[in-house]
Amino acid sequence: MSLFSGLDSVTIVSYFLRLGQLLSTCVPFSLVAVEDTLREGIGNWCFFVWCFCFSASLLILLTELCIFRSRLPHYWDGFLHAYAFYFTFICLSASIIFGITYIQYLPQGPAQNHAITATAFSALASVLYALEVAWVCARPGNIYCFVPTFQGVIRRLEHVVACVIFGFITNIDLYRHQPALICCVVVYSICFVLGAVNFFINGCDCDNDRRLSIPYPGFLVGQTVLSILLYTTAVVLWPLYQFDENFGGQPLRSNDMTCSSDLPPTLCVWDQRLAVAILTAMNLLAYVADSAYMALVFVG
Repeated sequence: MSLFSGLDSVTIVSYFLRLGQLLSTCVPFSLVAVEDTLREGIGNWCFFVWCFCFSASLLILLTELCIFRSRLPHYWDGFLHAYAFYFTFICLSASIIFGITYIQYLPQGPAQNHAITATAFSALASVLYALEVAWVCARPGNIYCFVPTFQGVIRRLEHVVACVIFGFITNIDLYRHQPALICCVVVYSICFVLGAVNFFINGCDCDNDRRLSIPYPGFLVGQTVLSILLYTTAVVLWPLYQFDENFGGQPLRSNDMTCSSDLPPTLCVWDQRLAVAILTAMNLLAYVADSAYMALVFVG
């Protein structure tokens, strides 16, 4: 009897995608776990990303194996679309950041080989998650396909950028010397938590017909306005205290000792500071666009 007897082609393809995702996220965190050189700062964030993606994919696979598809909630396909969308960009971000941070600086040897392999499998994972995003909508049958609105895309962008920011601020040396910078980290955390609450109470962006126990539009407006105010504070404080000498900052990259090629392989602190500043400005623009879109909808 065939291993896949009794399963339709849609289910089989979904299982193969899930198994590929499990393999391509398991390999990177396994390699990083055995290589101490890669377990510092950003490497730890990438390690967490791969572990989280692996665990979530495994949980979803077990859910689909234990429960017949006909018994899954009607918004399950929308959930798969949203989860795969996020993991596509998170794994892609981990691939880019991890590769830039370690591969070019490590000497030839086992550590560099592990870094290259981990980066390659992480990139493969992002491709497999992207394929699932397409597969949820392209597969045959009476399948619910969630197509996010412009506002839904903006919100997802906000979450993805926030996740990348967290990747950089895992290096506490960026901010622990200044209370104002610690406030910026608190801002990133608050806005991310509010976005996560929005994500879950709205049915993962795929179940807009739910009857919520709270006034959802009011919560969304409040969350967006508060995030704009908080990010405006961060977009001023972070560059001010990182690059202005009057506030203890370091305006020139050449004067940053961590950017020396003689130091252990890692993305230097000045570059990380600049990356967070750029990402903070990007997320502020995303929240402003989100707010402007809501205003147009309400007026219309």
